[in-house]
Amino acid sequence: MATLKELREERLRKINELNKLGINPYPARTAVKTSIDMLKQAFEESSEEKQVVSAGRIIGIRQHGQIAFLTVKDGSGDIQLFLRADGLEGANRSESQLNFADLRLLDLGDFVEASGRIMRSRSGEVTIDTSKLRLLSKAMRPMPTAWDGLKDKEVRLRRRYVDLNVNEDVRQRFIRRSRFWQSNRDFLNRHKFIEINIPVLEHTTGGADAKPFKTHMDVLDTDFYLRISHELPLKKLIGGGYDKVYDIGPRFRNEHYTEEHLPEHVALEWYWAYADWRRGMGLMTNMLLHVMQETFGKLQFKIGDFDVDLSKEWEEWDYCDVIKRHYDIDPLNCSLEDVKKALTENNLVVEKVENKARGIDKLWKNIRKTVEGPVWLVNTPLFISPLAKSNPNRPETVERFQPVIAGSELGNGWSELNDPQDQLNRFLEQQKLRDGGDNEAQMLDIDYVEMLEYGMPPTCGWGHSERLFWLFEGVSAREGVPFPQLRPEIDEVTRGIYSDIDFH
Repeated sequence: MATLKELREERLRKINELNKLGINPYPARTAVKTSIDMLKQAFEESSEEKQVVSAGRIIGIRQHGQIAFLTVKDGSGDIQLFLRADGLEGANRSESQLNFADLRLLDLGDFVEASGRIMRSRSGEVTIDTSKLRLLSKAMRPMPTAWDGLKDKEVRLRRRYVDLNVNEDVRQRFIRRSRFWQSNRDFLNRHKFIEINIPVLEHTTGGADAKPFKTHMDVLDTDFYLRISHELPLKKLIGGGYDKVYDIGPRFRNEHYTEEHLPEHVALEWYWAYADWRRGMGLMTNMLLHVMQETFGKLQFKIGDFDVDLSKEWEEWDYCDVIKRHYDIDPLNCSLEDVKKALTENNLVVEKVENKARGIDKLWKNIRKTVEGPVWLVNTPLFISPLAKSNPNRPETVERFQPVIAGSELGNGWSELNDPQDQLNRFLEQQKLRDGGDNEAQMLDIDYVEMLEYGMPPTCGWGHSERLFWLFEGVSAREGVPFPQLRPEIDEVTRGIYSDIDFH
């Protein structure tokens, strides 16, 4: 069996032969204006045999004497090309046209353009009776065949472009991912939210408990952080007079590379002036149903061992009551020692063992993993949620709501804190934690405090990441994005081919 290097050398030989024939293997122009799927659909509806132009990657070649069949595929589907020796005569080399004898210079993976009469073959297959065949791009490496598969996960992730060609289910996944974000955007636009893109680089980054990435801008000779959240800039827009704003884009957290977390991922956040958490929770119940229906065409899912039905009435769980029932401690009236004892009894480990908030959160997550949902988790303790507004009926808790489905928290919403003095005090408490070594505690953003001093109306805020999509798609974080971050690696074949390049 030929090696990749040998197969590549054979294709290079064909490229040289094409050049000698005056055929440019990589022309810039193509006459294609319609996708294969649209061509076939139009023919199925009218049965009109007319002249068409189509193009795609060759995925099948069959030659029988003076006739040949090519199957080509674009992003919408595939179509059969019928070629006859006497039908491709007089090829214009300067236009990269091929005659029948040139078919020997084609390989699977090459891109071609076909002009001819669309018809139905004797077997009933929609076919183009090709009168002109142009080479659009000569592939130098062979694509793995579908029956060989592409089993090595690392290879698939590093060469996702190959994975997408070989595994149709993976290609469809990112179409669904696009549909997921589009349905988020459509829903919010329909409810009069305005999409406003905010900076990725920030002097002070906040809005979440996370370790940021740090970089330096030479022109300003200033350090910046890659944002860990969209929150504070969007709320500054609310302070600036907008009533409903959102942004969809990447955020960066220099931590957790797991099946559920990536250091870089796409997220959405919206902020709604003059609304409280109850109105926000109602909006999000409807929005999540809309997004899942538009993305997957259903509301019932099998996720691991969970059977999730989003169409049923969503329960509400009180955070403190749940902790009490499971561990017999009251998060609002317990000591750090009580928390440590509960953690030990349940074989749970927390890095910041002297931090009560982190300990209580670990106890909750131990419960969460068993929750089928859909559930709204409400009445979170104030000390766990420093940016949310206190509940006037229970000041030790906050007006926060989180969806819990199939063992995961899939978003965050709350009535926003708009008291500048209260916010400053909470920032200062967080700063003490940072000074004590907690590099995930929030930074003091005095500009945000200044904005609050100018005044911000009562506001509800919400955020979720693409982890919501990964869960319902049934894939890990790395499988759920097109190009996950990996350590750089150059394979031995490429090193051998480009031996004169220093890859250090």
